[in-house]
Order: sequence, then structure tokens, then C-alpha cells
Amino acid sequence: MMMGLLAFENNQGLWNGGYYSQFFGIGGVMVTVAILWLSTGYFGGIGAPFAPYFWPYLGQVPKKKERQRPVRVYMDGCFDLMHYGHANALRQAKLLGDQLVVGVVSDEEIVANKGPPVLSMEERLTLVSGLKWVDEVIPNAPYEITEEFMNTLFSKYNIDYIIHGDDPCLLPDGTDAYALAKKAGRYKQIRRTEGVSSTDIVGRILQTFKHKEGVNENAGVESCDQMKTQLSNFLPTSRRIMQFSNGQAPSPGARVVYIDGAFDLFHAGHVEILRSARQLGDFLLVGVHDDQSIREKRGYPPIMHLHERTLGVLACRYVDEVIIGAPLEVSRDMITTFNISLVVHGTVVEGGSASEVDPYALPKSMGIFQVVTSPKTITSVSVATRIIDNHEAYKKRNLKKKASEDKYYTQKKFVYGD
Repeated sequence: MMMGLLAFENNQGLWNGGYYSQFFGIGGVMVTVAILWLSTGYFGGIGAPFAPYFWPYLGQVPKKKERQRPVRVYMDGCFDLMHYGHANALRQAKLLGDQLVVGVVSDEEIVANKGPPVLSMEERLTLVSGLKWVDEVIPNAPYEITEEFMNTLFSKYNIDYIIHGDDPCLLPDGTDAYALAKKAGRYKQIRRTEGVSSTDIVGRILQTFKHKEGVNENAGVESCDQMKTQLSNFLPTSRRIMQFSNGQAPSPGARVVYIDGAFDLFHAGHVEILRSARQLGDFLLVGVHDDQSIREKRGYPPIMHLHERTLGVLACRYVDEVIIGAPLEVSRDMITTFNISLVVHGTVVEGGSASEVDPYALPKSMGIFQVVTSPKTITSVSVATRIIDNHEAYKKRNLKKKASEDKYYTQKKFVYGD
């Protein structure tokens, strides 16, 4: 199109200079009259919509753009111990297309390739479906992109591209799980999220809950002196929070619902209670408690620190806004500042409170407090208990994965991405 416009401008030299001398005299007048007659009917002729000079350019008139099929991209994973790294990977994948289809690898495939999963298929499906960037989920996906499954993705699910991170995904025999997709030219790569992995989280749990008998659903861990918290390698930035945030305030007159908690080891129970809370209003505001408050309330520190837990909550499709480091007690100022219409709390509570003060006393007195039945009984501690009950199996799994992760970080190079 640009070349055509340039050609059009150059040919105007007929009128503006280079060839203008050819039209002086009677011949020039006759040509001018003929063009005016043909193009406009200036002298009462039959006229024509365009002068012959313009006819070659009719094909360059912009046509109405036909509606194209949306670009569909596919990304798979185990999504065991779902964390903000998984969420960020899917966020990046969605940027490469219009619709994101996610394959959740089956339990059997995870056992064969990585070791026993912590979460069930149902729980992992709930977590993936609850992410704001996911449009469709395929359960029991294979770990390896075989030719048969790749053709199924292309024909049945209309997938245009298969996405994976810049970290290698190797099969037990050492071959690339995405080799066929790369060979077919239908593979795109995204940037791995720094500072977190399921392997890392398992390691944190094993170090934090050093002794199996230290974990108690009702009382938490008996002694903080028996625990260690593995430091997170996460590098929090304001840009990452902006990428996860909806960036929208509640509309005038909107019914704002508030729910708070630790949201540690973000799990299927969190997704379901947030879904229930969102259904009670127009805008869901979530308060995420800071690390120190959780330690004082439960008697042991959270596995994930405040910024990690914030991103986990922000990634949920039912959440509109988050208060980072929200106070345990809901105050009148908070209710007024955020125009809260309803404060809700689930029936499943983790750990006891060191304080005798009811954090929901004010909203109860105002008649804006409601207890919501928690759809699932799963808790962060129950998830940790699964790992501790199978300590040796997960320790072995972690040693195997740690070797490959250490190799990745040793050879890590900058990868452009968002």
C-alpha cells in the first residue's frame, strides 16, 4: 500500500512539473477537456466515476477487513502446588493469542515423569479454571506432545501454536517433550518466572514442617523453634503486580464484598470460597494478611511470603482488587474507605487466633457480616500434611528435579518477554 501511494505521488509529476510542458498549447487544452469530460461530465458528457488515470489504483482502495478466526494457543503443565509462576506463564501465553487452551497433565503421566503429585486432578482443574487468563481446559493431557496428540490439538481444538517456557522439559530418556511442535513450526516460547517452582515450594514445606507430628489441623505447629523457613528467591516488582491486576475500581453504586485471609499455598479451597464470595456482590475486594500477622495468629510463618500470596490471589478470575498486608481487624475506616457493603468469612478456618478480640466485631454490629459455607475442606496445612506424610517420596522427587533446575539457572540467559 505504501509503495502504491509513493507511486501515486511520483506520477503526479505529470501535473506538477516533470511532464507539464507536454500539455502546453492546443494539444494540452484538448487533453484537459477530455479528462474533465470523462471524470465529471463537466461539459455535459456522460461522465465517469473516475478518470482513466485513476483506474489502475482502484484495487488499492481499502476493503472492509474480513473477520478472522481468533488465534488459539495451547499450553500444558502439571500445575501441582499452583503458584504465581504458573499463573504468570499462562498470562504470557495468553498474550501470544486470543484464546488460551490449557492442558492439565494426568496423575499417571506425572507419576511416570516427575513423581507423585500433591494435588488431585480435580483440585488442579479447579485451580487452572479459576485463573483469569484461561479460556478452556483439557483434562488428562499427555506429558509429551506426541504426533497423535499434536494433530488432535490442531484439528479438534483448532490450536495455532503450542507454548512452553524457556526452561527445558525433558522426558525420562532425555529427549525434548516439545520436539515435534518445534519441528512443525507451531511452537512459541515464553519466559520462565524467576524465583519459584513447585520443587522450591515442596522444599520450603519440608524445611518449615520439620517433624510430621508438628503438623496439627487445629493447633498448627507446636513449636516455632522446630521450624525453618526457606527464603524465597522471588524478586517482587510493581510491574508484575500491575500485570496481574485488573486495574479497575468499582463502579458507582456497586456492591463491594470483602473477604480476608492468609491465602497461603493457594489451593482449590481458596478458589471456591472466592467464587462464592464474588457471587454475593458486584466487586470482590480481598484482604491478604501480612507475614507477621499470620505468624502471630497461627503460631508459624506462611510458606509463601506476602507478595507471592498477593499474586496468587490477583490471578484468580473472581477477584477484582486486593489489599496487600490487610489488618486482621476490619475497621470502620476500612469499610468507609472501600465502600464495603458486605464482609464475609468461610466456615473453614486455619489455626487459632492469639488475640481474644473478634476481628469482625464491627461489621457484625453493623449488620453487614455473613458466614459463607466453604465449598471445600482443604486447607494449606492439609496440603502440607500430604507432603509430610510422603516425606521420602517427595524428598526423592525434589533431589531429581533440583538437579535439572540448578542446571537451568547455571545456564540461564536473558529471554525477552513480558
